[in-house]
Amino acid sequence: MHVPDGFFNAAVSVSAGVVAAAGVAVCLRGARRELDDRTAPMAGLVAAFIFAVQMLNFPVAAGTSGHLLGGALAAILVGPYTAVLCVAVVLLVQAFFFADGGLTALGVNITLMGLVAVLVGWGVFRLITRSVRNRGAVVAASFVAALVSVPASALAFTLLFWIGGTAPIEIGTVAAAMGGVHLLIGVGEGLITAVTVSTVLAIRPDLVYGARELVAPLVLRGADGDVTVTPETPRSSAPAARRPGWFLPAGIAVAALLAGVVSFYASSSPDGLESVAEDKGFIGQATDHSLGEQPLADYGDVGGIPVGVAGVIGVGVTLAVGGGVFYAVRRRGDGGDGTGSDDSDKKVSV
Repeated sequence: MHVPDGFFNAAVSVSAGVVAAAGVAVCLRGARRELDDRTAPMAGLVAAFIFAVQMLNFPVAAGTSGHLLGGALAAILVGPYTAVLCVAVVLLVQAFFFADGGLTALGVNITLMGLVAVLVGWGVFRLITRSVRNRGAVVAASFVAALVSVPASALAFTLLFWIGGTAPIEIGTVAAAMGGVHLLIGVGEGLITAVTVSTVLAIRPDLVYGARELVAPLVLRGADGDVTVTPETPRSSAPAARRPGWFLPAGIAVAALLAGVVSFYASSSPDGLESVAEDKGFIGQATDHSLGEQPLADYGDVGGIPVGVAGVIGVGVTLAVGGGVFYAVRRRGDGGDGTGSDDSDKKVSV
């Protein structure tokens, strides 16, 4: 659902840009509570994974496809503040390197796919898991949260277009069309999100932000005596947590495989927004991307670069940009315990 240049007038484009910038600024501060030396690499991986999976358009109806938005997935894996930054990094890389999503519409895209999708997705997820806390509930909540986040973002687009779109629309008709097709896309989003969260839970549940309460408590024996660490225990009482280890290179390999190989089999049908825009007659408002002539534009199609090669390049760039941002934002000198020190000399007994 990448909005192109030309769909919105200057007032809405600028206003959405201000909202997006303010939201990102708030999330840069909030992400410090979610990121440390252990979780910052995980956040970079999540951004790269979202980039890769967004290349995999899947058919949802005759002549229409959809792709992952990723807001709910990122929020569940690395936290809501960091999730907005993950999506913003992906959208920046797509807009500037691959001419996917308009530059003047960048604020709109971050608002819709970052702020709205994350806010709705995380809100629904917390609402469901507040009363039921087990792995099955986390996975089920992931599916529902991701599903709901997609039509919510689509309806937010419809409202913005009604306010300041460059073509007149019948808001009820467009809302029904956008909501209907993106509900179908939401089912795909929910399945991808649930499978991903379930897989990480099975391998490294400690890396799933939304399942923090499920991590078994530990009894830690240190110089100051025994400390029982539970989800409610202050992080300053805990020793250095497990780092991603092999999980990080394995995740990067999966992202590269998806972008480098599976992307060849993605649906070439227009996505939900393009399909509705064509059907309702406002697709002609889209203007050419100002970076549309560079070799990587349209994922390598302009420069004759195979989509798989362009995809791997995109994964690498997203990982580098995201990793740099998250490493800079993280709590400085945090050995994974939130204290700024390395407690590796403590003995741990379970």
